[in-house]
Amino acid sequence: MTRLCATNLTVRRSGRAIVDAVSCELEGGAFVAVVGANGAGKSTLLSVLAGLLAPDEGTVSLDGTSLPRLDRRELARRRAYLPQNPRAEWPIAVERLVALGLTPQLPAFGGLPGGFEPRLTQALKACDLMDQRLQPATTLSGGELSRAMLARALIGDPQAVIADEPIAGLDPRHALDTVTRLQRLAGEGRLVVVALHDLTLALRFSTHVMALKAGRLAAFGPTASVMTTGLLREVFEVEARIAGEGANAYVDYLGPLAVNS
Repeated sequence: MTRLCATNLTVRRSGRAIVDAVSCELEGGAFVAVVGANGAGKSTLLSVLAGLLAPDEGTVSLDGTSLPRLDRRELARRRAYLPQNPRAEWPIAVERLVALGLTPQLPAFGGLPGGFEPRLTQALKACDLMDQRLQPATTLSGGELSRAMLARALIGDPQAVIADEPIAGLDPRHALDTVTRLQRLAGEGRLVVVALHDLTLALRFSTHVMALKAGRLAAFGPTASVMTTGLLREVFEVEARIAGEGANAYVDYLGPLAVNS
């Protein structure tokens, strides 16, 4: 089973700790929702966990091997990373953008190598992109590009998926499709770590919640025990209530914390 372990991670910028002494152990089969207010350090933490950013202090290991010791191609094969606000720089067809998730050895021009077609078509269908298959990636809407990047990440069948706000800019249908697909991956035994601002979706779909406040780990554990009104008050400085259960659970925001005069 895939295991991603972080020990005492600290990242500093201009002398300030953006991520401050964060430790956690994440295992395959978990859908971990990373939550916190703007500027809490979620994106920075995910970049470190994905091996894209070296921490100033601390270590990250994947199945017992520290990320710097892993071959970069091996790391790319075993974990997929979806950045926040993805961009398409070249007018390549959507199918080629998605196919890049299979291997960095794909040719820059010409037809796709044989044998990839079934997996490519499956990924495009899963992310509702068949109509955009031959469309230049630079002409996609923000939501369409987010779905294309998700398809690119998943086509390689990674053991771990790390995604930074993958539903930002998506309409409700595609947002639900995305978190459902990520939940299904976790159910198949993969590790899924996702930064989410939609706390209702985090409540309904995640198995675990990791809450950050000012770069520090405020709470981490099973969603049902961690996602409480007290946590929302501490981390987001809002009064809220949590109602319903399971697929009917939701977070109802009542207002900001009262400020004593």
